[in-house]
Amino acid sequence: MKIICVGRNYADHAKELKNDLTTEPVLFMKPKTAILLPHKPLYYPEFTDDLHYECELVVKISSNGKYIQEKFAHKYYDAISLGIDFTARDLQREQQKKGLPWEIAKAFDGSAAVGTFVPLTEDIDVDNLSFRLDKNGEAVQNGNTSDMIFKVNNIIAYCSKFFTLNIGDLIFTGTPAGVGPVAVDDKLEGYLSGEKVLSVAVK
Repeated sequence: MKIICVGRNYADHAKELKNDLTTEPVLFMKPKTAILLPHKPLYYPEFTDDLHYECELVVKISSNGKYIQEKFAHKYYDAISLGIDFTARDLQREQQKKGLPWEIAKAFDGSAAVGTFVPLTEDIDVDNLSFRLDKNGEAVQNGNTSDMIFKVNNIIAYCSKFFTLNIGDLIFTGTPAGVGPVAVDDKLEGYLSGEKVLSVAVK
């Protein structure tokens, strides 16, 4: 399995990081070793002093596909959850200054926390889902997928132009504004439409 992530998919988040908006999805990938399973702690990496959370909707691919048309994309996923794209912000900035790839800041072990998946039903509109991330009991991110620049089905169609999508692949769809640092002993909890689906303790 692979993890495909979308960057700069909420205008407010792009602005808070002083990034330009794009006309096509910004994609990067994480290896399967980046997965942090539900209820597993994240051990603060020794190579960063500025670890940030980025909470986002995660889509699980349920059918293999290539060159998927957007109008058929809904047939290729069957479950959603929340995830946290952990980012070593200091490393990312240094790599960006040098014009270098930033996998070391985004794709390290444990950098893709994933919550409990919720099966999709007809009454769930993936283009209008509210979600929230709490840090130590206080809300730090509030988002709604209606604010995505690129919607889920568009993302799937776009990704499938470049990568064959396989059953079990995960797509992190981008984070809203409100990203920030975490510290040892912090507890992060993610709520999808008011239901807690994600919990991560930082050790």
